[in-house]
Amino acid sequence: MPDKKGSRRASSIRRYLLAGLFTVIPIWITWLVIKFLLGLLKGAGGPIVILISDAVRPYVPALADWLSNPYFQSIIAAVIIFLALYLLGWVTTRVVGKRLLRLFDSIMDRIPLVSTIYGSVKQLLTSLEHKPEGVQRVVLIDFPSPEMKAVGFVTRTLVDEDTGEELAAVYVPTTPNPTSGYLEIVPLDRVTSTNWTVEEAMTFIVSGGAVAPETMNYSKSAEKPEEQAQ
Repeated sequence: MPDKKGSRRASSIRRYLLAGLFTVIPIWITWLVIKFLLGLLKGAGGPIVILISDAVRPYVPALADWLSNPYFQSIIAAVIIFLALYLLGWVTTRVVGKRLLRLFDSIMDRIPLVSTIYGSVKQLLTSLEHKPEGVQRVVLIDFPSPEMKAVGFVTRTLVDEDTGEELAAVYVPTTPNPTSGYLEIVPLDRVTSTNWTVEEAMTFIVSGGAVAPETMNYSKSAEKPEEQAQ
């Protein structure tokens, strides 16, 4: 009898520890991501807050001291950067902003090495905004072996110069950090198109598959909207 009670107690301890661990991990990862983003925002907006603090110190010392507080400095820096990004987005959608952006792009294109990095990132973001021809954006490919499939994003389609075969450049993100991953060149006829949106696929990847639509196209490509209408 004592052994059974001890076994039940040990089982309960393990169960509660696992329950606590599974509760803490999402909170911890969320906090790390937020902390990382706040660190970036503080690094970008911190100097502006310091300049403001130095400017108002002769007139309002109390406000300057308040602005110098690291906690409030992070918050204010984040707010400043958010407002700056919003203003930048608003400006770049206007005619004058588009002209200034084209001028900036032309300047970046003239700088060695910088032009390669800047241009590549710009093209990647542009490609994600537009759906590739002949295939869905979110796909499955045989990776890392033919017996397994991985979720990927088609960035563009290519043509084999020797055979004329259509190919797809597929970016396969890693879990839970989708900013790292693999770039695979896959024959288009071996790509399984899905009807998932980019947001659904990203949620699936970041959550480790815990959050996803109820169904997916695993062995047969999803039909295109024009095919469904016929």
